[in-house]
Amino acid sequence: MQQPGQPAAAVPVPVTPQNTPRTAVPSPPRPASAGAAGAPQLSRRQRAGLLLTLILGSLSALPPLSLDTYLPALPEVGDALHTSASTAQLTLTACLLGLGLGQLVVGPMSDQLGRRWPLLCGMSGYVLASAACAVAPNVETLTAFRFAQGLAGSAGIVIARAVVRDLFDGVAMARFFSSLMLVSGLAPILAPVFGGQLMRFTDWRGIFVVLAVIGAVLVAVVFRWLPETLPAERRTSGGVRPALRDMRGLFRDRVFTGHLLVGGLTFAALFAYVSASPFVIQEIHGASPQTFSLLFMANSIGMVVMSQVNGKVFVGRVPAQRVMGVGLALIVADSVALLLLTSGLFGDVGLLPVSAGLFVLMACMPLVLPNANSEGLDRAGHAAGSASALLGASAFFVGAIASPLVGVAGEGTAVPMAVVQLVSALLASLCFVLLCRPRRARRSGGRRAVAPAGM
Repeated sequence: MQQPGQPAAAVPVPVTPQNTPRTAVPSPPRPASAGAAGAPQLSRRQRAGLLLTLILGSLSALPPLSLDTYLPALPEVGDALHTSASTAQLTLTACLLGLGLGQLVVGPMSDQLGRRWPLLCGMSGYVLASAACAVAPNVETLTAFRFAQGLAGSAGIVIARAVVRDLFDGVAMARFFSSLMLVSGLAPILAPVFGGQLMRFTDWRGIFVVLAVIGAVLVAVVFRWLPETLPAERRTSGGVRPALRDMRGLFRDRVFTGHLLVGGLTFAALFAYVSASPFVIQEIHGASPQTFSLLFMANSIGMVVMSQVNGKVFVGRVPAQRVMGVGLALIVADSVALLLLTSGLFGDVGLLPVSAGLFVLMACMPLVLPNANSEGLDRAGHAAGSASALLGASAFFVGAIASPLVGVAGEGTAVPMAVVQLVSALLASLCFVLLCRPRRARRSGGRRAVAPAGM
């Protein structure tokens, strides 16, 4: 899940037998004159440039921005709309469901129509849905508008990943994802702090107004500076049937499906933290929204730092399967520790030990999530939009299931959060061993470790 000052890292490399990705669906030959993707609209300098990184990173950051800016206000939403904590958390679930379902629609659509216009339409819909959330009169209406917000905002993350696949192959794609994480990784760091500070001057409705303004700025930036990256000759045709055929082909690839499940289940552990932490930190331990936002920022910094370690230290040196295995083992161990801390076995441990456990959990995520996404996407061939949609949708659908489960026991305990994290981590580890076959990868020398593919 990297340094902007190293543009050479993002230049496409020649495809050799060692770095040629295995595809789950047939892939047409790519013109050598167009680099990795045959996209003549962008020069080599433009592909490696900071502007492209900023645009795609901002689009990838939209889901965490939509979710995390709102987190400090979540307890206030329950009070203002006279509803319970678990019902207020359903507004997060609705946004996640929209993000997942939207990717399944927009990803294949972008393979057929190109990247630019589906992206512009989706982002415009995001602006309208965010504005509607700001005037929602009750929690049911807010939940519906949050679903629409996620549905439209999914265009940003799924098409950003597909654009990277259009332009790069192999190690060049991995290194560009590393640079992308520097931008998209700022969202979970700054969003809760930004939301917490906004709560000093406005209420939860004002946060959605700000999100609408951010969406409008992104629409203008994409319209002005992001050209089409999928030429007409490389687009699919025939409507829904070819997209479903591509998805079936991807699901028949055992390794792709394994990485999809590993990424989705690990994301469930992460989102159990995202959805439960406002109540655990503010309601159980009595911290202010500003304190919560600072703790969330610290955890996100740990996540971004480890993503840079993954990209700069492990990429090209350590097999991705080995990195993922270590990451999953650490997440399982940390989830066990969190369950013991929150169960009361050691008495009232206070905020500090729980915060430390959550920090370790977040810091381990970049060892699994970005590698699972990039390994899966690297096998997708020409169906980058469909593969990106499946990888993203699986994560958000599983996250949507995890979100309400962390609140089933009410606001007074953090045990459901720890249980969801542990079960998700154990299932992800099982899928990793059975489907990704790490032992076989080590015997064959292992595939390269890969860098972040975004959240």
